[in-house]
Amino acid sequence: MAIILHWLIAIAIIVNWRLAGAAEHLEGPAAAAYMNPHKALGITVLVLTVLRIVWRLVNPPPALRTDMATWERMLAKTVHALFYILLIAIPLLGWIASSSFGYGVDMFGLFQVPALPVANDPDAGKWVIGIHKALWTPMLILVALHILGALKHHFIDKDGELGRMIPGLGKR
Repeated sequence: MAIILHWLIAIAIIVNWRLAGAAEHLEGPAAAAYMNPHKALGITVLVLTVLRIVWRLVNPPPALRTDMATWERMLAKTVHALFYILLIAIPLLGWIASSSFGYGVDMFGLFQVPALPVANDPDAGKWVIGIHKALWTPMLILVALHILGALKHHFIDKDGELGRMIPGLGKR
């Protein structure tokens, strides 16, 4: 389950980043064509992240290897903690911003997630969107660190760590 949630969230984050990028310089219906699925995918990431946290509380991950350097263990734990914080904060801020404009979130035409009970205040919404956008830089940095760490373990350390998250690659 942890592996499935990991990859669903990873794919959703990449797609959402590209959807927002595609909509950035568009307006009106053209922008909405990208932003509506962006918002729905954001709510999906929020739900999947909460599910992953609950899963981790009930099913703790395997311990980190004891032969890892202290700095590696600390970096791994810090990156994962920051991931969880951003995976909650970014979509939640997006939902708050949308709600500040008086909108709920259309979930791919299937149902509507209602607006949060916040003041209908477009100025506050713009401010929250600014924070929402600004948090993408640390998210992309964390993604890069995460990928580099996985590649280091696989190609340099050859310790099988990458096999924990890619089925068929081999177990540690």
